[in-house]
Amino acid sequence: MVDEHVDRFPSDAIVTPDSRPREGPERELGDFTATRGLLGLGVLAMFIGVAVAFLALGLLDLIGLITHLAYTGTVSTSLAPPDTSVLGPWSVLVPVIGGLIVGAMARFGSERIRGHGIPEAMETILLRGSRMEPRLAVLKPISSAVSIGTGGPFGAEGPIIVTGGAVGSIVGQLLHLTAAERRCLLVAGAAAGMTAVFGTPVAAVLLAVELLLFEWRPRSMIPVALAVCSAQALREALVHGGLLRASPLFAMSAHGALGFSVTVSAVLVGVACGGLAWVMTRCVYGAEDLFGRLPLHWGWWPALGGVVVGVGGLIEPRVLGVGYATIGSELAGQLALGTLAVLLVVKLIVWSVALGSNTSGGILAPLLMLGAALGGLLGAILPGAGEGTWALLGMAAALAGVTRSPFTSIVFALELTHDVNALLALLVACTIAHLVSVLTLKRSILTEKVARRGYHVTREYDVDPLHALLVRDVMSTEILTVSAETTASELYRQLPEGSPGRRQRLYPVLDSDGVLTGVLAWSDVLAVQQTGGPVTASALVRQPLLVRPDQTLRAAADLMVSSGHGVLPVVEHGEPGRLLGLISQFDLLKAHERVLVEERHRERPLGPRGLTGGLGTLLPTREPAQ
Repeated sequence: MVDEHVDRFPSDAIVTPDSRPREGPERELGDFTATRGLLGLGVLAMFIGVAVAFLALGLLDLIGLITHLAYTGTVSTSLAPPDTSVLGPWSVLVPVIGGLIVGAMARFGSERIRGHGIPEAMETILLRGSRMEPRLAVLKPISSAVSIGTGGPFGAEGPIIVTGGAVGSIVGQLLHLTAAERRCLLVAGAAAGMTAVFGTPVAAVLLAVELLLFEWRPRSMIPVALAVCSAQALREALVHGGLLRASPLFAMSAHGALGFSVTVSAVLVGVACGGLAWVMTRCVYGAEDLFGRLPLHWGWWPALGGVVVGVGGLIEPRVLGVGYATIGSELAGQLALGTLAVLLVVKLIVWSVALGSNTSGGILAPLLMLGAALGGLLGAILPGAGEGTWALLGMAAALAGVTRSPFTSIVFALELTHDVNALLALLVACTIAHLVSVLTLKRSILTEKVARRGYHVTREYDVDPLHALLVRDVMSTEILTVSAETTASELYRQLPEGSPGRRQRLYPVLDSDGVLTGVLAWSDVLAVQQTGGPVTASALVRQPLLVRPDQTLRAAADLMVSSGHGVLPVVEHGEPGRLLGLISQFDLLKAHERVLVEERHRERPLGPRGLTGGLGTLLPTREPAQ
């Protein structure tokens, strides 16, 4: 016998906050899904932070050593700009030799050392289960030190992000952890490395959130923050011992609050830097496309790019190397307009060609230099502030436009300069640059690299509707149930092809008291129908996997995936025999349907009539005339 089971929750009911019970099992659900395992992950992240900080500072020393040896023949680990005056025109060969070495390391060591680091980290996180090869922890910093030390126009942050990430990933692979936990340790190492180089702990955490974690959860943010704090604590200890320069890295001249004219003019800076982001992205991948058309193996590309870098160094030596001293001069307003213009053009060319050749090096420091140069040039015509302030706004806005990480860019600029008075102008400039970038470019300079390898990365985070809705919000309650005495043949005859009941595919089996005893799958009914015989439902019954109406749709989806079942019975909390309905994979799509309605359905709730009606409840009523 086939019965129709209808519960007190109709399928078309509108669930509102007031209609839900004030007390119930769903009140036990928390805002986050953190567990005590987060404590152990945090401790591991702290040790990784300290280890990566030592590696990052060692990388800076190695870059300094190679720079002095390559350009002056002296032995020193100080991070100084390349001095082309000693070798003169022969200094053109230094980047070429560096490119040959990096190309050989990539070809015979690991191809993954090519590039500026962050796209490779994204790809490892999204596609490789956060597994990095141990040799990357050695090859990436050495190849980057060679590239930058021989004049490559890059920063050290990209390589140390890969190196720190490799350390975190290796630790995660040595332990019995999930891919999500390895990702936390990988990103913790990457953020710790950035902190050790720049002394910007908060910006490093924001960079992790905006670029690498692909989620916002305590299990990811807390280990990253602990690793960053450990790295910064070590850095401050070395500063106190006189081994490192104290923060801020680029000290700004003191000034008061910026006026209204600066805030308004920051819009122009944001537009210009958003355009610069477009130009830089096009130039880099245009250069990469040109290299791809050459009839040469990619191992020779860095050497060819080194020729352009060497010639650019003869024109303006300040475009070579990490350029921290030049950035400091830009922010101090010490460079003439002509110098800023030459820096902007030459640095853009050599950086684009070198990065397009797929050599090893980071992009943050070049972005800072180019943005500061553009901001300084705009400062010649914009009112209300000195050239250094406009350089600061340009620096942050260029970073926001290119990486599409506006919060990171704002805080990064603040921590590098401690110029709190520029906060509002920074917010305006970075927001506008971000706006221009997302409207003119489908992908950033970071995600374009991943897309060229055949994958897609989305940078938009939102609340998963499966977490926001409960099973009772979408479950089907108008369902067909089967008594234990019903035979498979009877059920087959009563559900002809095309009938609504046939689409149910899973039939709860109830005893004489209406208690759920199991479920009957339509595939079993078909198998019995083909063989024949009076087989009852009780003989085919399966023990079901159950969900409760107060569970989230995410819990139901997880159970479906882990069990391979596409339909689950819904039972009352504490009463597993009381059937309330069924939930299927198609019901889960109702959650996404709500999202589509919110994003695509346009309405005008406060139209002329709606507005009048709304005001009518606020206005005093007048008694009718007698």
